Amino acid sequence: MEYKDYYQILGIPRTADEKEIKRAFRKLAQQYHPDKNPGDKEAERKFKEANEANTVLSDSDKRSKYDRFGSQWEQYTRAGGRPEDFNWGGVNGGGVNSGDQRRTVSPEEFEQFMRGNNFSDFFGTLFGSDPSGRRAGPRYRTTGGGAGSDPFANAASAQPRNQEVGVQITLEEAFQGATRTLESSDGTRLQANIPRGVQTGSKIRMRGAIGQGDVLLKVEVLPHEKFTRAGDDLRVQVPVDLYTALLGGEASIPTMDRPVMLTIPTGTQNGRIFRLRGLGMPQLKQPDQRGDLLAEVMIKLPTDLSAEEKELFQKLQALRPGKS
Repeated sequence: MEYKDYYQILGIPRTADEKEIKRAFRKLAQQYHPDKNPGDKEAERKFKEANEANTVLSDSDKRSKYDRFGSQWEQYTRAGGRPEDFNWGGVNGGGVNSGDQRRTVSPEEFEQFMRGNNFSDFFGTLFGSDPSGRRAGPRYRTTGGGAGSDPFANAASAQPRNQEVGVQITLEEAFQGATRTLESSDGTRLQANIPRGVQTGSKIRMRGAIGQGDVLLKVEVLPHEKFTRAGDDLRVQVPVDLYTALLGGEASIPTMDRPVMLTIPTGTQNGRIFRLRGLGMPQLKQPDQRGDLLAEVMIKLPTDLSAEEKELFQKLQALRPGKS
């Protein structure tokens, strides 16, 4: 069984705080996400490892337990100990591994202990098959389901008959809507429809999906390389050259569905924000209505000026003494 150094996987020090952990995980999730690496098994493996590391280190109880027993397990296996001889009871019951507490489990017990774990074997030895720390009945997880899902997120029971499943989607999927396939530990599959306009923290209830209980999808929308989101509004930075800013002109503005042309008035200042109404995200309850797009002008200054260009700028400066 391989020891998992969750800190090394996320590339953070053992003193990292919650913000550092979250920032490191999001960076790796974007880099190795199935959406960006279709069919890449190595990227899938790294995505799974990062998700597992984040699951442990972002939870104070699990992190404390990992810090206490993780090194213990590593030392034990490096010394040549067999997995079935390790003191699992000491790990899961909070004790310390010692000769007095050790007992040998049968191969059948060991296999049953590890069965059903959607994370690594190492995770299962410390926390059991349920990342919430509870032993539960059938659990649902997202599987396949298209790019942008978190295929390794397990369901934690919210109520005795309800289950909550975390799912990650891209901003494009939040704009267009998406589907996910949920698979339980007993092989049952459900199709979940994610509506347009969902935000991080949105919950989608699938009523009666498990007998008399419900499945709750808890959505996380991944960061986008161009757009930042505030409610139903989007914000984007638009590069504009100096001459267009001074003399006026047009600039191409990206939106979620198509580029549009924006008229740039004469003398536009750096950082000026233009509000393009109705070009933001769909409203969750009224998807035919959309928020706004805020386009922030970022003026690009010319570089590597020729001697003639410098002379022309100097003449312009002389024509406007004391003016900026």
